[in-house]
Amino acid sequence: MRLEPRQNVSLTRKLLAPLMAVFIALALCSLLIVWAGASPFTAFYLLIKGALGSTFALSETLTRTTPLIFTGLAAAVAFRAKLWNIGGEGQLYAGACLATWLGTGAIDLPAPVMIPFLFLSGGLAGGLLLLLPTLLKTHLKADEVVTTLLLNFIVLLVVNWLVFGPWKDPMAMGWPQANPVVDAAILPTLLPKMRIHLGLIIALVCALGTWVLMRATVWGFDIRAVGANLKASTFAGLPVTSTIIRTAIISGGLAGCAGVSELCGLRGYLTIDLSPGFGYSGIVVAMLAALNPLGVILAAFFVAVIQIGADSMSRALNISTYIADVTTALSLLAVIVSMLLVRYRIRWR
Repeated sequence: MRLEPRQNVSLTRKLLAPLMAVFIALALCSLLIVWAGASPFTAFYLLIKGALGSTFALSETLTRTTPLIFTGLAAAVAFRAKLWNIGGEGQLYAGACLATWLGTGAIDLPAPVMIPFLFLSGGLAGGLLLLLPTLLKTHLKADEVVTTLLLNFIVLLVVNWLVFGPWKDPMAMGWPQANPVVDAAILPTLLPKMRIHLGLIIALVCALGTWVLMRATVWGFDIRAVGANLKASTFAGLPVTSTIIRTAIISGGLAGCAGVSELCGLRGYLTIDLSPGFGYSGIVVAMLAALNPLGVILAAFFVAVIQIGADSMSRALNISTYIADVTTALSLLAVIVSMLLVRYRIRWR
């Protein structure tokens, strides 16, 4: 068996391949649902109803979509340059930490200035955190997969120390959480009595801006060229090292904005469970979107529907919510295989 590159792949094939992959993944998950003793049709109906069946359900799904867009964009930009950033979780918390420090009284600004300032500051914190392993990669050839992954644990230990120690809120009745941010730092909600907040709009703007950056700027061309062929980019005289460093700052910055969004949009204070793994889920989102910034929006929404809807399905049918994780993982594997088959044809001999 060998793989032969396809020539002139149609746009229809490129669009239908991931949709068929997700459909196959859902069909495979139906077997698990049957094994659990439930009807797949009822289970998927309850899943969709739980995620999209009411204004409240849709609001919760879009609220979950918001951090996934940020972390998905972070992974997509980095992976496009072959910078394997696995540290989105740590960068998210880095952004949340700096926003906590600045937003709890260190500065006093009106809300229209405070909110953009916190996003810029949180993004800078995330970008600088990713800059360290990137410099180790470019100057010492250190594997960024290992260094960014290990940084996640270091950052989480620091956050744990902060919320149990110097930043612990004395009014929190013993709960490990930092002091709440000031009212000017709170993101306004988009719907009354719902949790969906301004962070969603900011995430969508970031997705559009990232798409423009990648498609219509010299920086975006450099990122795509370095990721497509490092040796050819070096031979052509492209600024490879500076391009990778710029990519790291952008990628880490987007992940840091996820932390600011969750902090100022939902909790209002820093906790050790601010993120249930959005940094890692962002990798799945980016791969489902084929590293396309606009595709990240749809992929993040799809993952959010699965995660939110699975809770409702689990409660109604008394089956495990881990089926949602299996569905997401199978969808990722199916999409990767489908994209491989779009680019290559299998030849048997």
